[in-house]
Amino acid sequence: MAAKKPKLKIIPLGGLHEIGKNMTAIEYGQDIIVIDCGLAFPEDDMLGIDMVIPDITYLQRNSEKVRGIVLTHGHEDHIGALPYVLKELNVPVFGTLLTIGLLENKLKEHGLMESTKRYVVVPGESIKLGQMKVEFIHTNHSIADAVALAITTPLGLIVHTGDFKIDYTPIGGEVIDLQRFAELGKQGVLLLMSDSTNASRKGFTMSEKSVGLVFDRIFEDTPKNRIMVATFSSNIHRIQQIMDAAAKYKRKVAIVGRSMVNAVKTSIELDYLTVPENTLIDITEIKNYTDDQLVIITTGTQGEPMSALSRIASSEHKQVSVKPEDKIIISASSIPGNEKMISKVINELLKKGADVVYEGIADVHVSGHACREELKLMLALTKPKYFMPVHGEYMHLTSHKEIALIMGIPKENIFLMGNGDVLEISKNGAKVNGTVPAGQVLIDGLGVGDVGNIVLRDRRHLSEDGLMVVVVTMEKESGTILAGPDIISRGFVYVRESEDLMEGARKAVSEALSKCEFKGMTGWTYIKNLIKDALKEYVWQETKRSPMILPIIMEV
Repeated sequence: MAAKKPKLKIIPLGGLHEIGKNMTAIEYGQDIIVIDCGLAFPEDDMLGIDMVIPDITYLQRNSEKVRGIVLTHGHEDHIGALPYVLKELNVPVFGTLLTIGLLENKLKEHGLMESTKRYVVVPGESIKLGQMKVEFIHTNHSIADAVALAITTPLGLIVHTGDFKIDYTPIGGEVIDLQRFAELGKQGVLLLMSDSTNASRKGFTMSEKSVGLVFDRIFEDTPKNRIMVATFSSNIHRIQQIMDAAAKYKRKVAIVGRSMVNAVKTSIELDYLTVPENTLIDITEIKNYTDDQLVIITTGTQGEPMSALSRIASSEHKQVSVKPEDKIIISASSIPGNEKMISKVINELLKKGADVVYEGIADVHVSGHACREELKLMLALTKPKYFMPVHGEYMHLTSHKEIALIMGIPKENIFLMGNGDVLEISKNGAKVNGTVPAGQVLIDGLGVGDVGNIVLRDRRHLSEDGLMVVVVTMEKESGTILAGPDIISRGFVYVRESEDLMEGARKAVSEALSKCEFKGMTGWTYIKNLIKDALKEYVWQETKRSPMILPIIMEV
């Protein structure tokens, strides 16, 4: 009897039903290839959390099978989790020159340069990983050097678009390699995994070049005032257009923000950014130039509290302060959930007299993701048997499913997956079969995954209702109360103005403890629960609040 052929498994570990944290495992027999390894920004209720990365439990359990991590491009939501994942999973990483360059900045910070094998690939090249072969295909995106992947497996061809758009007039580099996608479509594509971020937007995404024309017009209309432009540090094409406009209007350019400085430095070193001669100056030199001679490029388009633009807006930046009449261009769109923070920064800048230009006012930003007509073109060229929308919230994936149905893909061949779902493909068909662990690992300072749901719940409780600490000293043998109860309050009420309440709270706890003494109860757990219950009930009756209650018993 012939040995049973292995099934092809596609296992998304992040990036579905969410924006960011993109990561997918492709498994066949004894081989696993991992596509991307990104982070996500914390949601509002994740108090104190710095970032969120995928759960890689499944990959750790199967670490001997993992042949490598293949990167589509250098955005944080595709490479940001690598320093944390590579500490647990030491496997080679493959990416294009700029992607690896941006990754190396992170690896240096985490001391991982020596231990991480990195391989630079070029579009058109193929690499063999176990029984699978990965080909890199040139695409356009809001960062240079983005690629799609064509993965040849023993069961057929998988095409993963990465993040992409179809830009017929890109800045630097060439138009997306549509011809290659068409050739693959002719050969036969088993599964297409395609970017869904803009699946609900009609039409085509504007070319990056259109932003350059808007910049040129703004620069021309602002002959006397200083110009500041905030953009994503990874959008090298956007930075190039700002540099070009500055050189044309004889202005010097200064860079602010750590990630921006790193990205510009790396891009210049790797020849992805061409700086016109005598244009770039250090931020400390801006005092030597008049307003009409300056352009400042900064980070902070999402209103992040510690970013350069936020600190400039709140007058906390050492080198740059806002002047009335400054022209400030915010060249980005808001990531869902960041709208409030962005509004706050814009309001602060306007209060200081700046003239702020943002997406609602002028076309100072274009997306890096394909809209509906481009997604149709990708489906038409590749003609996949099976289709799986990736990268996006559930509404984006659903919109992309509708596009696939319009393009004639049968409903039963379209898979709307969630993180951790396993898509199994065999000669007989495809089906979602089982799940693997997939969730969120929270990063807080140097702690990776040590803050979970219970800690977050406590943080929320503390942030909403405050804390009361009850300190009691007891004799070990008899359980007699020697001192206390003393009650300390933080974030609950202002003690000096609530003496009656605090006295009442002490009485309530004392009465509960007297009952304990009377009954001869000396068990810590019993006494602690009694204190909690008595105080909780009293405080709720008096204030209709439920602070966190922490009893501390000291034995003598």
